[in-house]
Amino acid sequence: MTPTFPPDFEARMRQQLAGAWDAFAAAHTTPPPVSIRLNPRKPGPDLYTASIPWCATGRYLQERPVFTLDPALHAGAYYVQEASSMFLEQIFRQVADTTVPLRVLDLCAAPGGKSTHLSSLLPLNSLLVSNEVIRARAGILAENLQKWGNPNSVVTQNDPEDFTPLQGFFDVMVVDAPCSGEGLFRKDPEAMDAWSIDNVQLCSARQRRILSDVWPALKTNGLLIYSTCTYNRLENEENLAWLRNNHDVEFIPLTIPPEWGIEPIEEDGIVGYRFAPHRVQGEGFFLSVIRKRAAETEVSVRLSKPVFAPPAKKILDQITTWVQTPEDKSFIQREDLLQFVPIEQAQAVAFLSRHLRLVIAGTFVATLKHDKLIPEHALALSTVLQPEAFPTLSVSYDEAIQYLRKETLPATESGKGFGLITHNGLSLGWVNQLPNRLNNLYPAAWRIRMGN
Repeated sequence: MTPTFPPDFEARMRQQLAGAWDAFAAAHTTPPPVSIRLNPRKPGPDLYTASIPWCATGRYLQERPVFTLDPALHAGAYYVQEASSMFLEQIFRQVADTTVPLRVLDLCAAPGGKSTHLSSLLPLNSLLVSNEVIRARAGILAENLQKWGNPNSVVTQNDPEDFTPLQGFFDVMVVDAPCSGEGLFRKDPEAMDAWSIDNVQLCSARQRRILSDVWPALKTNGLLIYSTCTYNRLENEENLAWLRNNHDVEFIPLTIPPEWGIEPIEEDGIVGYRFAPHRVQGEGFFLSVIRKRAAETEVSVRLSKPVFAPPAKKILDQITTWVQTPEDKSFIQREDLLQFVPIEQAQAVAFLSRHLRLVIAGTFVATLKHDKLIPEHALALSTVLQPEAFPTLSVSYDEAIQYLRKETLPATESGKGFGLITHNGLSLGWVNQLPNRLNNLYPAAWRIRMGN
C-alpha cells in the first residue's frame, strides 16, 4: 500500500519529479534493500548475492538476517550500511590524492558507516578524525571503529565550532549533515511524522552554521564532501549556492555511468548527485564534492612540550611483539592505559588532544594492572594484531554466541594466561585461561542481549 506522505512534501515532490512521481511513490511500497560493506582487511562472510556498483566492497543481501546473532558482525568483518551512502568511495577513487597520507574529518560520524568506509579507503598512516557531538552516540561510534580494527582512527566528541581554530588542518572533510530525512521515508516511516516545512528550514539553517564553523579547518585545495539523506533544494542545492556565494570554491564533477541510475545535478556552476529509490537500489541521498580555493593559513601542530609519555622499555619490549610492523607505530602510555597511533600522525594526535575531547585515539593495546599487562579488546579486533603473539581458541557458532553474551566458557587444555577467541578465522576477543574455566573478558557494554 502506498504510504500517506505529508501533503506539503508530496506537493513539492510532484513538482520536483515531474512525471516520475508515480514511480517514486511506488518504490516506497517495496521493502528497502539490505546491504553490507565488507572489511577488506578481514575475512568476509559469504552472505551476499550482488555487488553494489559504486562500492568495491558493497554487497546486497537477498534478505535481512538477524545481524545481532552473527559473530562476523561483532568481529568487524562487515558493516551494515545503506547502499546509496557508499557512493562516498567514488570521491576517493576519482578525486582525492590517495598516494600520500591524508588527514580526514568525518564531522557528523555516528554511528560509523561513513567512518569505517573512510578508514578502509585512506592510505596507510593517514589520520581519520570521526566526530560526534552527542556523548552516547560518540560511544557507539568508538565501538564500531574499534570493531573495524584499523589503527588510523581518532574519535572526538565536540561541537562543530570547536574545529574552527584548527585552520587548514584537514585535507578532506565529510559533512553528512543532520537533515529532514526525506530519503529515509521508506526505511523509517516515523521520519514522515517528524517532517514539516518548518523543520526543513531549521535543518537548512543548521547545516549552514555547521559549514561555517568547520570551513576554516579545511586546507587550501582541500575537499569538502557535503551530503544529506533528503531531496529538497533548500538543504541541498540552495545550501551549495550559499556556500559558493560566501566562499571561493570549485564544484568537482565525477564520472558516473548512466546505468547506475544516479541523477547528476548541474546548474549555475553547482554540481551534485541525487539518489532516489525509484532509480537506484538504495534510499534517498544527495552528495556534492567541493574544492576550497581560498588561501587558508595552516595551523602548526608542533608543541613545545610532549603531551604523551612512551612506555617503559620493559613494557615496550613486550607490547611491540603483539603487533605487526611496530616500527611504524608510536606507543603511548596514559596512566595505566597503553595505546599506539601511526607514527606519522603522532604529533597531530597530540595536537588534537589539546584542542578536542578525545574518546579514543589509535588502538588501545593493554591495561597495566599490578605490573601485569592485560590485553585490551581493541587489540583483539585490530587488523595489525600479531596472530602468533597469543594462543588462539577456535570456537563453534554456539560457543561464539555464548562468548559474545559474556557467558562463562568451559576450560580447555590449551594452557594458562590470555587467549584469543576466534570463529571462522575472525578474532572475537580475549579470555583468561584458568584451571577450571575460561574467564570471559568480552566488554560488558558490548555484550549481546538478544535471545535465540
